[in-house]
Amino acid sequence: MKKLSAVIFDMDGVICHTNPYHSVAFKTFFEKRELKPTEEAFKEHMYGKSNSYILSHFLGRPIEGSELLEMEEEKEGLFRTLYKPYVDPIAGFKTFFEELVSQSIGLGVATSAPRANLEMILGEIGLGPHFGSLLASEDVNKHKPHPEVYLKSAHNLGVEPEDCLVFEDSFSGITAAKNAGMRVVGVLSSHDKDELPPCDLYIADYVHLSFQDLLQI
Repeated sequence: MKKLSAVIFDMDGVICHTNPYHSVAFKTFFEKRELKPTEEAFKEHMYGKSNSYILSHFLGRPIEGSELLEMEEEKEGLFRTLYKPYVDPIAGFKTFFEELVSQSIGLGVATSAPRANLEMILGEIGLGPHFGSLLASEDVNKHKPHPEVYLKSAHNLGVEPEDCLVFEDSFSGITAAKNAGMRVVGVLSSHDKDELPPCDLYIADYVHLSFQDLLQI
């Protein structure tokens, strides 16, 4: 039987329901460039994707290098300004997280968001010191659905990938975790179950979730 040595969380849509604020920030960003993507387009091409992919897709050309850094800072600066007054974990997350801390297992965050977002959100909810691994977009060369961020997380936590459980909410993120050989809990904050790859468990929030539930996966 597989053991559970570590739990790794994506951030957007998993720790906090940030996607509505990312949508507003991207809409403002694209309106300045006379583009008006629909919410359906965001759902398919934004949630769980890296900024390099999102910007290249909607602008219709490769966005990279210094141009990517400038555009990313503009958009993410908009997001942080919008979201900082409203940072709030998904229902039940803090209580569930405190239970995980009490079990002394490895804990990590593996996000496609920039580190500035990661630091802002974890700083606001006060949980950062409990994580043994914190990885953001700057920490990998290949973004989700490539498994690099999850394999690096397992390495940082000193555990085997097959002994990790991941919480993810997007198609690319779940695929990345499965490509890393990890078990996955699908968080249904941004997508319905039938829009995601098969997961070991699905949750709408953390209210009724316990550490014992994870041991059954």
